[in-house]
Amino acid sequence: MAKRESSKVAAEPSAPQMRGAQSPGFLLAQLGAHAAARFAERLEPLGLTPAHAGLLRSIASSTGASQQQIAVALGAFPSRMVGLVDELQRRKLVERQENPQDRRSHALALTAEGRRVLDAIGRVAREHQDGLLGALSPAERETLSQLLLRVADDQGLTRGVHPGFARLPSPGAGKSKRTQ
Repeated sequence: MAKRESSKVAAEPSAPQMRGAQSPGFLLAQLGAHAAARFAERLEPLGLTPAHAGLLRSIASSTGASQQQIAVALGAFPSRMVGLVDELQRRKLVERQENPQDRRSHALALTAEGRRVLDAIGRVAREHQDGLLGALSPAERETLSQLLLRVADDQGLTRGVHPGFARLPSPGAGKSKRTQ
């Protein structure tokens, strides 16, 4: 993947450096925002958002879990989870199955098409990672992963759960009473 011209200009020694631009905190925020935007772009051809991708991954790794259990695990608003699951169910990627232990709840499961799409997401994620980390050797990537895991653990982040799920708006959020 070709590097963008703007990144070449910023790397030149004559380019003015803003104070703090090389601090680890700024660089993590800068790369995080860039990585999130690029991943969203890469998912667009699949007709998915990062939230859809994360939910499909969570359902695949939590066989038989209810919608509410998955919402809790992801730290998402249950009402927002209903909307996301509805979207995936309309696309025939997810199905709600009767829970034999509790008829009031439904277990979530991927359909065959959902598993196929999850495989495609995996390919997109690997291409995304290779594009982001192309400047690093395999050993450097492993070191970076270990350091980032240490920082994430220290910050109390749940491994494998993007904190963006907690910030997903619930349906109707931000609408005035006139537009609802």
